[in-house]
Amino acid sequence: MNDFHPFGWYAAKIAPHLPKKAFQPVKSRLFGGLAYVGLVIAGILAVSLFHLHPVWNLLISVVLGFSFAALGFLGHEILHGTVVRTPWLRDLLGAIAFWPLCTGPKLWRKWHNASHHVHTQHEEKDPDAWPSMEKLAKSRLLSWVYRIPFPIRAFFAFSSLSVMFTLHSVRMLFYFFHDFRRKNRAIVLFQFFLPWASWLGLLWLVGWEKWLFAFLLPLLVANTIVMSYISTNHRLNPLVSVNDPLANSLSVTVPKWIDVLHFNFSYHTEHHLFPAMSSKYYPLVKTHIKRMWPDRYHEMPMGKALAALWKTPRVYYELNELIEPKQGHVYGTLGNGLNPDRIVHRELETEKQPRAAKKRAKAKKAAGQENL
Repeated sequence: MNDFHPFGWYAAKIAPHLPKKAFQPVKSRLFGGLAYVGLVIAGILAVSLFHLHPVWNLLISVVLGFSFAALGFLGHEILHGTVVRTPWLRDLLGAIAFWPLCTGPKLWRKWHNASHHVHTQHEEKDPDAWPSMEKLAKSRLLSWVYRIPFPIRAFFAFSSLSVMFTLHSVRMLFYFFHDFRRKNRAIVLFQFFLPWASWLGLLWLVGWEKWLFAFLLPLLVANTIVMSYISTNHRLNPLVSVNDPLANSLSVTVPKWIDVLHFNFSYHTEHHLFPAMSSKYYPLVKTHIKRMWPDRYHEMPMGKALAALWKTPRVYYELNELIEPKQGHVYGTLGNGLNPDRIVHRELETEKQPRAAKKRAKAKKAAGQENL
């Protein structure tokens, strides 16, 4: 698919078919958030005040981690203005929801709303986009990483999901810090460090063992859940010059009860078409997308999407393909030859075009094999 359209083009065609209430804030989402806050407080108190068997503490940690992640999904909605519109209240509620994930509202809106949504899957401007061959060739660290055999790298990539959201948040603080006006930088730092200070304060109060179950393990669980979604949102899609959500985004399917508990976070293409709309109405948006552009829309079960991520590398080649630089294996992307049911690659060496030798040399240089 080469005829890209910006998200506003699709939104303009779907909007007339949607009810007016779909464009209004849905304050009732806060009841779900209140329930999760109650679970978090109860879980932390149970671990901190009682001498429970480690098995019970572990189960509570899983519930806490699930709640941390769900609060993050709600915070994502709140900071898009789909729950309340008043700026100070939006930021306050967003800060509370993102507290377990230790991400401040001002940084999140700069990183996610103003950058990722505006420049989705743009090679240079999307802070969440994965590197191309050109970037790989310029980075010694990435070149070294991609010398590691693909199966080992895939294992560690999936293992890192348990910490990746936290690490990426720290990276975004440094990445965007100087983009803020001087008067706002202190606010950004305050919003970032205050949650961490509270969790470290909990460590001082309850000690390492209880803190492990009250915060650290739940944070790892929450990272894994959140990054399982985020990883499937765009990483099987091509890099694009036009912000076309039907080309650069993937919606995954999960059981209905999971959608309820996760505030419909699985409807990601729909979210990129209408980021200021409550996810409550995304199933309706989905029906219209599939009616109007059934051949453009990408969706698959969460498990299948994760399996496809495991089987494909994360370096872009010529924007619409993925490449394993060390071996020269080239894979398609969604809409460009990738079949999640039967993932195959082609050999870079078999290309007959005049540029083939140059491309192969570029791939080997990026993988650090130019002198082998």
